[in-house]
This record gives sequence, structure tokens and C-alpha cells, in this order.
Amino acid sequence: MAPIVRAAGPSDAAPVVDLLRAARPHLVVTSALLAWQATGKPAERFGMLVAEEGGGIAGVARTGLLHESAEPGLGFVNLVVHPEGRRRGVGSALLAAAEERLVGLGVRRAYARVADEPAALAFAERHGYRSGRRNVILGLDLATEALPPAPAPPAGVRLGTAADLVDPRPLYEADLAAAADEPGDVGMDEISFDDWRAAYWDRPDLDRALSTVATADGAVVAFTVALTDGRNRYLSGMTGTRPGWRGRGLARLVKHASLRAARAAGLRRAFTINDAGNDAMRAVNAWFGYRPAAAEWRHLRTLQK
Repeated sequence: MAPIVRAAGPSDAAPVVDLLRAARPHLVVTSALLAWQATGKPAERFGMLVAEEGGGIAGVARTGLLHESAEPGLGFVNLVVHPEGRRRGVGSALLAAAEERLVGLGVRRAYARVADEPAALAFAERHGYRSGRRNVILGLDLATEALPPAPAPPAGVRLGTAADLVDPRPLYEADLAAAADEPGDVGMDEISFDDWRAAYWDRPDLDRALSTVATADGAVVAFTVALTDGRNRYLSGMTGTRPGWRGRGLARLVKHASLRAARAAGLRRAFTINDAGNDAMRAVNAWFGYRPAAAEWRHLRTLQK
């Protein structure tokens, strides 16, 4: 019997989280995040489809439009099938429905993250997705591994947290500046402050007390964003430094402060995602003791001209 593919609702958030954790143990994801994406302001751009089989959810496709793309009509589809539901048509049914949704939104090219596994890569290739850059997912055991000594802040630089920001606009401005030359397949363009706030600042898994900022003369010059799962896991959502402030150890400074606070808060496992060609950030994470946990390839497919 073919799987039933349908739009997900808030009640699907918990079983989808269970599926994602089973299929991708390194993911830091929460029911609150998925419910927020399905019902809050992000729902204007975000849509989640699930495939039901045998009375349970066998797969999920998370889709949407990219806020930051410099290319009009660029969207994404990230597909995960439960390990026990593979090779039964679940992935193909989900992908077809996801692409139909994206075409209806005007998406011309679809961007996907594909696990660095032979079966997943072959599936993407069969469905017309072409491989781009590689991401490395790194893990750090906060419960057992000691952090290196804390770096000293450069003169004139102060450390704080995102929770200290009365107005998040300085963080928004630093994010834009740092991301402008971030390695990747997808061109970056300016996202409006309102869209940035709705998509990132207001997300329920953002831990503002653990997200660390370095400021100088009232401007955020470096930052690291902390996402948590409400249990014991931490993900570095983005670590960035303004171009004019690079080479002064600020990425290590903000990340060290955040990881130290995360461990004090009882978090036990930290993850971060690196573009495989971003040697500078990979060196920073190696200094902390991060080790490879998984990998994925970014893929693109043209859906319509």
C-alpha cells in the first residue's frame, strides 16, 4: 500500500521529532520549533509534509522559501525517512509532493541537504539533484571533555549575551556582515530586519542566554548563536565575525564563552556544522576538540525554468 502524504499539523510535531532523532541522531530539534514553524509567522514560507504508513509517520519533508537567497525563486526541501521505512516508496512520494508544493510557490530551483550515505546520495541523483558542497557535522562531549583555556578579549572588546541586547538590530547587522562571504552554494542577499527577526530571533529553540556577542563601540563585532533542545543538546546555529575584525581570535572568544555557559547549564552534547572548505572555522572547532559526527552534501535541482 502506498504511503499517505499530507500536510503536517501541530499535533505531528512530537512524532516528527522522534523520527528525526532516530534517523539523524546529531540533529538538535524540538516539538516547539516544528509547531512554531507550522503555525507562526514562519508558516508563510515554511511547510512540512509527512508520510503515514502503518498508522505511524514514516517520513517527513520540510520545505520552504529561502529568505536570504540572492536568487529569485530558490526554495528548499529536506527529506528524512525513518530507517525502518526506507525502500518502500516513502521518500519518492514525499519528494513528489514537496516539489509540487514548491512549484506552487514559484520556486524554480530546490536546495536540499542530503546525508553523506550511499543510499541517500543515490536517491538524490536519481531524482535529478546535483551535488554541490559538503558539510561536516562535528560533535563535542561537554560532559567529559575539558575546554581549552579561555582566550583574553582584545582591548576595547566586551563579552555579553543576546539576552543583554535591548534591541537585536546590532546582532542582525553583524549577521548580515559576517554571512556576506560565508562559503556555500547559495548566494546570500540582504534579508530584512523583520524577516530576520521572525525567522531567527523569535524561534523558540534560540537560547539567548547562551548566545554570546562581542561588542566594541556599541556594535556587535562577533557572535555565536546557540540553539538547544530543552534537554541536553546544543547546536551552534552560526558563529560569525565582521570582516574588519577577523584575525583577532573573536570566534574562539565568543564560542568559548557560550560553550562554557552551556556546560554550566547542564548541556552535555554540542554540535556544529562546517562547510568542508571553511578551513578557518574548522581550525577553530578543532581547537575546541570537536570531532566528526556525520556529513551531508548540499544539492540543487531545477524544478522549472
